[in-house]
Amino acid sequence: MKVYALVGKSGTGKSYQAINLCRDRDIESIIDDGLFICRGKAMAGKSAKREATKIGAIKTALFTDEEHYLQTLAKIKEIQPESVLIIGTSDGMVEKIAKRLELAPIDEKIYIEDITTENERKIAEKQRKGQGKHVIPVSSVQIKHQFSGYFLSPLRIFKGIGAGKGSFTEKSVVRPTYSYMGDFMIAERVIGDIVKCTAMGIKGVRDVTKVSYDNSVDELVINVGLVMRRGYSVIEAARELQKKSANMIVEMTAFNISEMNIEVRGIV
Repeated sequence: MKVYALVGKSGTGKSYQAINLCRDRDIESIIDDGLFICRGKAMAGKSAKREATKIGAIKTALFTDEEHYLQTLAKIKEIQPESVLIIGTSDGMVEKIAKRLELAPIDEKIYIEDITTENERKIAEKQRKGQGKHVIPVSSVQIKHQFSGYFLSPLRIFKGIGAGKGSFTEKSVVRPTYSYMGDFMIAERVIGDIVKCTAMGIKGVRDVTKVSYDNSVDELVINVGLVMRRGYSVIEAARELQKKSANMIVEMTAFNISEMNIEVRGIV
């Protein structure tokens, strides 16, 4: 396995530039902030950007947690990528990660100043400090469960002709917990209001009698009670509400919905 490292200060655009670097060097996989990404998919680990504090983020990025470390190590050994790019803020950091994950010694270190202009780094720093935006070099779908309820949006990058197996076509932008200026929360009634408003546009639904949910760290389970109208297909109306309201909740709140259960309590 050939091991590369991309080194640069926090907020200089390393994760953003990693995609281009992997494409240009035909690098197959990335280790970035606690995630092991291979061929554009998050294979193992957890994102440090999900941690509540900067200290927690650093520990995650260094794979200090035993379970996190063992899971990632096992996946790397299973896949055995031909090449990997380790992203870090210093020489010492990337070397620690390589040693922790039992990788070969780093063959080449690439510094962010060598592949970006001063203006590009200033723009990256402005987005980090002013807007709290962090880039993750993988599609939003891959890490959606890790950022349930947090701001997460896709950033698609054009894939050039002849791009190799190490190329990536999508990145994600997220605002980590520790970057917030104050707390981010969604009121309990919001979920119910979205379901009720969606139900008003569906023929066959007379009333929403109950909306309850259980929100864990990485998923949301929603339970809805309905009263239906006679003369309409109960199953079709319930499925339509299930699909439309789930999509609307994901779009408006960023929660990752694992279940949306519909209970028909009456037909009038």
